[in-house]
Amino acid sequence: MSNVLPKSPPPLDDVSSLALLQQLRAWSTELGFSQIGISDVNLSAAEPGLLAWLQAGFHGDMAYMARHGLKRARPAELVPGTVRVISLRMNYLPQNSPPAALALARELAALQEPGQAVVSVYARGRDYHKVLRARLQTLASRLADAAGPLGFRVFTDSAPVLEVELAQKAGLGWRGKHTLTLSRDAGSLFFLGEIFIDMPLPISEAVTAHCGECSACISACPTGAIVAPYRLDARRCISYLTIEHAGAIDEALRPLIGNRIYGCDDCQLVCPWNKFAQPGTLADFDVREVLDQPRLLQLWAWQEADFLRLTEGSAIRRIGFQRWRRNLAVGLGNALRQADAPDALHIRQALAQAPEALAPAEHALVAEHITWALAQTA
Repeated sequence: MSNVLPKSPPPLDDVSSLALLQQLRAWSTELGFSQIGISDVNLSAAEPGLLAWLQAGFHGDMAYMARHGLKRARPAELVPGTVRVISLRMNYLPQNSPPAALALARELAALQEPGQAVVSVYARGRDYHKVLRARLQTLASRLADAAGPLGFRVFTDSAPVLEVELAQKAGLGWRGKHTLTLSRDAGSLFFLGEIFIDMPLPISEAVTAHCGECSACISACPTGAIVAPYRLDARRCISYLTIEHAGAIDEALRPLIGNRIYGCDDCQLVCPWNKFAQPGTLADFDVREVLDQPRLLQLWAWQEADFLRLTEGSAIRRIGFQRWRRNLAVGLGNALRQADAPDALHIRQALAQAPEALAPAEHALVAEHITWALAQTA
């Protein structure tokens, strides 16, 4: 779709706007969204913080963030013609999840099981990019059918959009100290999506922040990536290191990663507001069997064909097999660091006999992490 919206439609009267908003809410619920809000496009208050974050290099290898510059904070420059942004959230806890407090306790317990592989909760089902994008497109098309000519473009973590700032202005929540959106009704375990439109719909009321003096997320971060309230250094973040970062992981950070092989939820697991997290309504986010409490050795045994087949339609697939193996090697090395490490002998054998260990020149990235892993002792 073009980045330029067509000429704006004529404004709606108040009655028509309210009726349209009511219809939008009904459609969004039908499509699996949990909340909807509308904001203007003025994000000037966020620009100084964005510039400071980029100048500090906290975006790491994500060069696209610097490349787009302040366009991220200027929706009408990113998509000319935009006058409103519709923000939506979609809960992602699996439909059959136990009460949130119990679910979070189980996740924290899994981090203490060195032989278990931990994948971030959001990534255990279908790729959220695919799920949200299709449903945002459907919702926007329905709005266009109901309101007449409408220019729109949908986003879901797919372009330089300041989605947390937009969500806050749209009344979906506030920015937590871990930098994620927090809601009094749903914690932070949800996805965000946006629809940029050229129709001046009524703006939602923003909500106030409710973190208070709590700093649980900052204290819980294994690598100290939350360097200050509301300030994240991605270069130290386990989610960044295991997903976005393409090269070798800093040796100093490897022991801190533990058994987290794709993403990290620690800052969310300890947040008091997540006791209010709600299950999603879509089967797309139900846990795949192969990602239901898998063991590190079980995943290490996958060949590339297995990886491609078993992660089809998953967000995990986008990191590729070599990064997946790199992450697993770190997890296996950290398992060997535990005095009571289960299957220590099997882990050493599996690492030493891996194709990357036998032909390191052909698989330099993974081979380096295997060598490190084999050197780990309790």
